[in-house]
Amino acid sequence: MASLVSVRHLNKEMAENQQLSPLEKKVAEQIEYYFGDHNLVRDKFLKEQIQLDDGWVTLETMLKFNRLKTLTKEEAVIVEALRKSKSGLLEVSEDKTKIRRCPSKPLPEMNDEYKDILKHKSVYIKGFPLETGLDDIKEWLGGKGTIENIHMRKGPLKTFKGSIFIAMDTEESAKQFVARDDVKKFKDNDMIVLMKDDYFTKKQEDRKHGRAEAKAKAKGDKEEKQKQAEEEEMKSLEEQKGCLLRFKGDLGGTSREDFHELFAGHAEIKWIDFTRGAKEGTILFRSNAKDGLEKAKAAKGGKLQVKGSDVAWEVLDGDVEMETLKKIIEDQQETLNKRRGRGGHRGGGGGRGRGGRGGRSRDRGGRDHHTQGRKTKFNSDDEGDGDRKEHTSPKKRALEANGKSTEEPAAKTVRSENGS
Repeated sequence: MASLVSVRHLNKEMAENQQLSPLEKKVAEQIEYYFGDHNLVRDKFLKEQIQLDDGWVTLETMLKFNRLKTLTKEEAVIVEALRKSKSGLLEVSEDKTKIRRCPSKPLPEMNDEYKDILKHKSVYIKGFPLETGLDDIKEWLGGKGTIENIHMRKGPLKTFKGSIFIAMDTEESAKQFVARDDVKKFKDNDMIVLMKDDYFTKKQEDRKHGRAEAKAKAKGDKEEKQKQAEEEEMKSLEEQKGCLLRFKGDLGGTSREDFHELFAGHAEIKWIDFTRGAKEGTILFRSNAKDGLEKAKAAKGGKLQVKGSDVAWEVLDGDVEMETLKKIIEDQQETLNKRRGRGGHRGGGGGRGRGGRGGRSRDRGGRDHHTQGRKTKFNSDDEGDGDRKEHTSPKKRALEANGKSTEEPAAKTVRSENGS
């Protein structure tokens, strides 16, 4: 018995003294990563495998893992690498066809305490070129401390984003790593190296600052738009000064069409604010109101009546003119918004404008003039409905295919291999 114990002890000692070849070292590290604390807890595929046979996983299955498969395709290489490894994390079955994590080294419980410990011994590193590979990073990290795990961070397109998290063996090791001078550069790149906890604190502050900046920018943009709108409004008002004509009199039975006929050929009417039965109203011309009024009077022998009734005409100016123009612009914008809400529909004259005034008139040239009910925009009345996508129902597609569905069934999703 003593002799057998001595032989076993000698074999163990010989294995510990044997050096791993570069390939065996990579193989052992890769498999120990698969079964390590950081990967195994979240590797669904591998967790399913270890539940099938008391923790054992066949080498045939392991050689299906992509990264391991690129290192070796020989089971003997895996067995030899694990035999020489000093970590003691994995054991090989007697027939050398299966491996498992040693039962004496169970997975840690993923509770809050463990997560807190893990966070405080982890480091954030940023600045790697996007084409950097894992082997390049491992080589750079070599000799800089005991590193349990390397997590290459990836973006939405699953491509490396130039930063990593590494987990050290202790919090003290992580702090020593951050303080090293030789981690400030990767080739010619300047590196950002922070404790993981400090990184998240900084990121939170950056986000808070970013939100404040975005809020301030939005406020500034809103104020700028409002200022531009006010400037445009004032410009529009200035362009239309001198174009307003107010009228008063006994106007019973008078319609807006009568005013169009009265000024036809003398001045083009842009807007009429008048309700049938009222005793006053306002006309907005596209040109000077005074000139239009004088021309119409001259054509009628110097006295301008409406349907035989005397009317008092007044060209507006000053504050009264500006306030009236502002009110007209507001009414036109309100009408435009309502029209857009109805999908840009331009129906008959049944629409209602300010004060319930509706209708449209037609000038002598036969052109439609939207008056109070269909309030005219100052520039162009052209409105588009926008592009619309045409959708064909599945039933229609089936009929078009003579009773045979043209749609192919969705392809089956192939589960990708985990653990690599």
